[in-house]
Amino acid sequence: MALNRTNKKFIKRFQYLESQSKKDGKELSDMTLVEMDEYWNAAKKL
Repeated sequence: MALNRTNKKFIKRFQYLESQSKKDGKELSDMTLVEMDEYWNAAKKL
């Protein structure tokens, strides 16, 4: 159960990272880890 919850949280956060970066006109492959981390941290607050 806990692993399932963790996986769902990860997927939700990663999808947020993908959608928001695309909205901002950025490609994941071109982003630095620092940039990705900013989106990740924003996703944690949702």
